Amino acid sequence: MGLIQTAAETYETLQQKYAGEVAEGKTTLAPVAHILTSAQIEISLDQEGNFVSAALLDKSEPKIVIPVTEESAGRTSSPCAHPLCDQLVYIAGYNQTKHTLYEEQLKEWTESPYSHPALKPILKYVQGKTILQDLGERGLIKISSDGVPESEKMLVRWRVIFPDKTVESWRDKKLFEAFIHYYENKKTSESTDICMISGENLPVATQHPKGIISISGNAKLISANDTSGFTYRGRFENDTQALTISYEMSQKAHNALRWLAADQGIRVVFGGRTFLCWNPHGIEVCNPTGGFILPGADPVECRKVSDYSEQLRRTLSGLRLRLPDTEKVVIAAFDAATTGRLALTYYNELLGSDYLQRLKDWDMKCCWYGRRGIIQSPRLSQIVNHAFGVQRVEKGRAQMKTDDRVLRQQIQRLVVCRVDTGRIPRDIVQALVNHASFPQALDENLWRDVVFTTCAVLNKRYLDEKNTMKEENTGMGWTLDNPDRSFQFGRLLAAMEKVEQDYYYQSGGGKDDSRPRMTTAIKSLSRFRQRPMTTYSRIQEHLWQAYIPRLNSASRMRYEKLRGEIMDIVARNSAAEIDEPLKDIYLLGYDLQRNEFFKSVKKDITAEETE
Repeated sequence: MGLIQTAAETYETLQQKYAGEVAEGKTTLAPVAHILTSAQIEISLDQEGNFVSAALLDKSEPKIVIPVTEESAGRTSSPCAHPLCDQLVYIAGYNQTKHTLYEEQLKEWTESPYSHPALKPILKYVQGKTILQDLGERGLIKISSDGVPESEKMLVRWRVIFPDKTVESWRDKKLFEAFIHYYENKKTSESTDICMISGENLPVATQHPKGIISISGNAKLISANDTSGFTYRGRFENDTQALTISYEMSQKAHNALRWLAADQGIRVVFGGRTFLCWNPHGIEVCNPTGGFILPGADPVECRKVSDYSEQLRRTLSGLRLRLPDTEKVVIAAFDAATTGRLALTYYNELLGSDYLQRLKDWDMKCCWYGRRGIIQSPRLSQIVNHAFGVQRVEKGRAQMKTDDRVLRQQIQRLVVCRVDTGRIPRDIVQALVNHASFPQALDENLWRDVVFTTCAVLNKRYLDEKNTMKEENTGMGWTLDNPDRSFQFGRLLAAMEKVEQDYYYQSGGGKDDSRPRMTTAIKSLSRFRQRPMTTYSRIQEHLWQAYIPRLNSASRMRYEKLRGEIMDIVARNSAAEIDEPLKDIYLLGYDLQRNEFFKSVKKDITAEETE
């Protein structure tokens, strides 16, 4: 199904439970022929239409449900009144044109078979035209010398007090239903056509709601007002030839999307583009741009591949209990190029079983050893920022920030890869490798994070290309004896870095230093990547002159043993290719060897504590 059809299905499934229900801290699902808006004034009347009280509403008050016509919901500068709750300029009576539109419409509804007991008192009070006097006397509004309020766009909501109950116009579901039936009956007299969503012959929507995504302002998802110039691009004579959607289906679909985007679905915004994910039956689903975790569960720190794999398996089992395999998951992305047009930039529907499995598969492949050796998968935003961002310092911490235009485009590319089981684009991988290969350009801690992200992406890219992934493990089957020349040179880089770090620690220079020190090996990384053997020889000579002789015997022996082991593998390559530029895989060898050093330190500390 398409977006509008699925959104309408979502509304029909959930309307009985949520439509018109006002809950504290939650956005209300607007019924058909209603919208959510903010009110500034509340007026209370008795059952005879006499003024009782009025109050100004705080800006923190949530938006309220008000009935609207198809025309008034999309009104701009042209006069068009709402049926019940409206601005002072329509209600008060000093603007005869707008007041007449409001009064006649309210009177027609009040005298119809679909009236409500609260309408007559409101109509009687409005016809009395004392609203400005009542509000002015109580100091709620300021009125100019010509009888016009200073803030004539303040919207009024109504409260009618009966002996046995009080009707609040923004909460009363019977009042909502009365207007729905009234307006539905009124629409039946209009022209009908085949609705391309329901397949039935129904009154067609001539205008579609605006403001579906709050950050995109009043941008419309469906619009057809190109009546001059390139009229319909020469493809149609009128808008109905392109698309016909009934008023009812349009209302249901747009109200559902607005509700989901507000706080019900999984909504994330990157660079102005909104990514929305939901289940049509209201079941909670995972965020396609976030981590694969069970909602409400505490994150588990896994340092072993087997533990990480088991954690993902348990998460998948827990999520499947919440989201049955036959349930549907919908993913959509929206962006507004202008203030008037909202574009659907991505749309997909999957079975719950496929969706969860694909999220799990991504995290099984796109993972690496992070800080303190904890295996994890980087967030999509982290991948994009580390690939295309520029270093900035915020609140004393260095971070990578990406331009909004680049961020939203690249996030969507990765969402497609993750949800549609695609390979990570080569340009993203290369951008990450380039940043990771120039540590001098980044803060030390930030560079470590970039290396982690790059290794996770390289791990997934390698597994996708080799197709060696197996269901029962994470695919992190890298071993230190991997014969690849680039991989081994990466290990050698880590070994040379460790020598210098050991010297400073043993000499007391690094024990009280809160900032990690960039070693000679890491400073030479960009050259090492291009001429590994030549650069290694120079770094090795420097290490012998400055550090190695000053290490304790155990550290010297460990380094020489490791260096000899690595060079034995590297020597298997021909002399012609041994100094050629390294492949990206060198970063995996480097970080895997560093993680092995970390494990050794942890073992030594544990042994000392035991003794």
